[in-house]
Amino acid sequence: MHNFHYEIVKIPAYRGIGLKWDGPYTEISTLKKLINSMSSRVGELDYAINSEVQLGLSYHLRPDGFVLYSVYEVGEEQQVPDGMVEINVPEMSYLITHHKKGQDIGQTYKNIFQWLKESEYAPCLEPDVEYYDDLPIKHERYPNDRDLNDPHFDILIPIFKKI
Repeated sequence: MHNFHYEIVKIPAYRGIGLKWDGPYTEISTLKKLINSMSSRVGELDYAINSEVQLGLSYHLRPDGFVLYSVYEVGEEQQVPDGMVEINVPEMSYLITHHKKGQDIGQTYKNIFQWLKESEYAPCLEPDVEYYDDLPIKHERYPNDRDLNDPHFDILIPIFKKI
């Protein structure tokens, strides 16, 4: 854990527009297609705030898989293009860490969970929602120049201070 680099940052509310995937772990290959397809459609978002950074917002709302929004942050003026959805993310504090190319993603998430367990923070949950994972909400920020087979990206876990 000593080499676990992170920061705690408050990020204001924002609006994302993109594609939604809701599926089991067994269909993860269709998720990769959806994320690639969203990368290629970013040009339809005239009001993208940063078209260089694709967001993956996952919510573990099903026992066999999860729901993921592959989106770009957009301004208020942006209309929702055909087949896309919008998601409004409230202001939250996040634990942010960088996953480096060549590292094991599962291990990165284990480190985060371990760190949170020992810290004064806990993962944020929405009230009255049933979740199925130790880290039920995971937000990832992918730079456009990533290697799709071995990506580097930022991981943002919404957190709150334990009472």
